[in-house]
Amino acid sequence: MIREATAMTVRQHLGDLLNEVRYRRGRIVITKAGKPVAALVDIETFERLRKSDEEFERLRAEMSEAFADWAADEVGAVVDEAVEAARGNRARR
Repeated sequence: MIREATAMTVRQHLGDLLNEVRYRRGRIVITKAGKPVAALVDIETFERLRKSDEEFERLRAEMSEAFADWAADEVGAVVDEAVEAARGNRARR
């Protein structure tokens, strides 16, 4: 379950919130002035997010290197074609 808690509530009840996240797999969005600014999640979720972020950065670097000598409009055309193909494959499923 995802719930919101103000920054003040987090400061006052951090131990309880950590237990909620750890033992009940809760997820808490921390707000300040009514706007989300951070989140508390269990360490397993955090590790999955971190690994996904690292993988995305690795792939981004590879793509950047692979297309380094291409003109922007050529890259755009290839990306558009790949997106269209992916959408077509998804529609066929």
